[in-house]
Amino acid sequence: MEIIEQTNRTILFEEINPEKLDLLTMVGDTKGVESLSDEKIKEINEALLVKSFDEFLDKFSPVIYSFYNAANQKVLYTLKKPENIMDNCITEIPINKQNDFVKMLITLIDAKSAQGTANVDFKFENLLDMISPKKVMDDIRQSRKEIRYVYNQYEAIEEGDPQKLDVGDKLNYMFEEASQNYNNIMAMLPLAIEDIKTRLLLGNGDQKGSNELLQIGVLSMGGNGELKIIEAPKSETTALTVLDDKANTGLISAFEEDYEAVSDISSGYVKSLVVRTFCPLPSTMQSEVDVSTEVQNYNTYLEFYKNAKDDFVKTVKPLVEKIIGVKMFFDQYALKNKGMQPTLLVTNTKLEMIVKSSNISRLDTFLNTVNAKNDFTNTVWFGIVPEVSMELGTKVKISRERFKGNEHSSRNDANTMESLAILLNAVKEYKIQIFFSFEGKEETTFSHIATAGIDRFIDKCSALVRQDYSEYAIPCIPNFTIIPKDKSGVILDNKMTINGVGAAELSKEKEDLMKLWIEGVYIGSSYIAAGLVASYQCPYFLKESFKNTNKDYPGVRFDIESGDNALRTTTTMAKEISGFTNNIKNAINRKNFGFIFSSENAQVQGKDIKKITVYKARSLAGDGDEFDSIYKTTVSTYIERILRFSSNDFKQDNIVWFFSKNPSSQKSIWLSTKNYINSIIQEGDDINYAIDDKNGLCQIDITFNGNVKNLEVAITKNTAARA
Repeated sequence: MEIIEQTNRTILFEEINPEKLDLLTMVGDTKGVESLSDEKIKEINEALLVKSFDEFLDKFSPVIYSFYNAANQKVLYTLKKPENIMDNCITEIPINKQNDFVKMLITLIDAKSAQGTANVDFKFENLLDMISPKKVMDDIRQSRKEIRYVYNQYEAIEEGDPQKLDVGDKLNYMFEEASQNYNNIMAMLPLAIEDIKTRLLLGNGDQKGSNELLQIGVLSMGGNGELKIIEAPKSETTALTVLDDKANTGLISAFEEDYEAVSDISSGYVKSLVVRTFCPLPSTMQSEVDVSTEVQNYNTYLEFYKNAKDDFVKTVKPLVEKIIGVKMFFDQYALKNKGMQPTLLVTNTKLEMIVKSSNISRLDTFLNTVNAKNDFTNTVWFGIVPEVSMELGTKVKISRERFKGNEHSSRNDANTMESLAILLNAVKEYKIQIFFSFEGKEETTFSHIATAGIDRFIDKCSALVRQDYSEYAIPCIPNFTIIPKDKSGVILDNKMTINGVGAAELSKEKEDLMKLWIEGVYIGSSYIAAGLVASYQCPYFLKESFKNTNKDYPGVRFDIESGDNALRTTTTMAKEISGFTNNIKNAINRKNFGFIFSSENAQVQGKDIKKITVYKARSLAGDGDEFDSIYKTTVSTYIERILRFSSNDFKQDNIVWFFSKNPSSQKSIWLSTKNYINSIIQEGDDINYAIDDKNGLCQIDITFNGNVKNLEVAITKNTAARA
């Protein structure tokens, strides 16, 4: 650990925000350039390297763009900023932890993880309505409670007190968050929908409508002492200050002023809506309501919101799946006291762009700079390529579509096997192990593999087997299901009607139920696989599960398939199915193919395992009938880098010393510390060398439990005696 401080930096080959800097742009033209400067690497790290999910969101600020089409009265969404459209006609919607769709998915993942419930039993519908207007309004109610609380604190502190300035900073931040949606009518729609419901259905209990006209009253006693509810007197203009307290009056003025200052195009209705939302007043409930107009507005808003939200979800889903994937990468390192914390370098450009013949040299120059030096601070060890295209095979041709069916087409942003092969060929020289996963869809989930097996994935990867780069290719299956396709319905609300006495009520008709379908959300297993492997490189992470961990060694030799290691080093993801059948598991064990996750019932040390675990951790290296464990490549890379450093770039006499029986030699030190879970050389392992003077090569044989892996390095002649 003194020589190589980290063995888990990971590079993500994915585009997050096209408006932000990317690796190709920052590296620039590399003609005649062998290596980048230290300043350039520092600049790249500042822009593209992240150590946490929050830092990722901060640096890349994922957004989706919306604009309106006046011709068809529709709202349109796009992941790329539209060109030839004026900026004031485009709305940027931040896709962060405050976004209701992202918030819903994170809450759903946390709930599943806490319960450990399989997909078949989990109540998805209890959380899916988080994107309904009602739930959006619940968040607003919490926000306004907090704003009111802080505003009261602010007003109570006398002028000149430094504490008032601190509270003012907090209040400014809260107003800033509230004001972000002033110009986003789509964001205001849920507020408008709930505002109308509140005013029209007030007093109707569960907001299910009533056949009686609502007339606000006050409780009084008659002349004979009888109880009566009489109609309340109409509010006078001065009643506002009577009904309201000082804090609400101040907040009303503050929000009105803030709206006028921030809004591009001021709207009296929206301003009143903002005030009613954040500063509800009893007096506002007593004003005359045009029921017919309000019902029409409500139904128009609800239908528009449903259609727009439907389009929004379809457009934003690929981006959100990437964002949640990054979160899952970092979530695997569930350690409070950080040690060798995983870091992620985001290329922020599409794989197909990187592997173009005109661009691949830029990647080569960057990797040559960080991976071909004896300074290992910025060395990249792993890579992630999600969303590799997974064709469904031959489909029966249909002359005409009698009934609406599924569209079996690959996503536009899916990566091709050809692009993946070019990348693998480029990174093999720099010994980067690439975790790749296939398109997120039902056909790549636990449920599908439990019935169909993995043969399709083996066939898909056949072109990558028996290649020079095969040991750096790690296919990851299955993908993780956040929301199953058949349980992805979201009930927004019911339309409203006017009953026989002229009062508004929610419709009970089936066709008036506003519902949209998310059509499933899936996370590429490559994010979780890379995140887990990057996590267990840290000895402090391993120490949480294994007492016999050596803090001086990384987890390069940790074999997650060995013994009960997989059950003690689980993912953070909840189980999805009851497990694979014995036939499926037998087929997997025969091939030992891929980095395969398991959703099995299991126990370790008398404790039930409720998380998804690793079943196989193999690359595509091997004879085609059985594949090698990924740790063999990681250990080989680690030993080569330690040897290069210690031998001063493979000087012959230093190599001899490295493998000598002297107690101070590196081999002797490794052999004397065999009994740790992360020992570089473990029981049954060995490491030997032979120097080929004629060809100037050193052949290194690394033995793993009887299986030998060969490593070859070019030696440098040096006749100087070692001190």
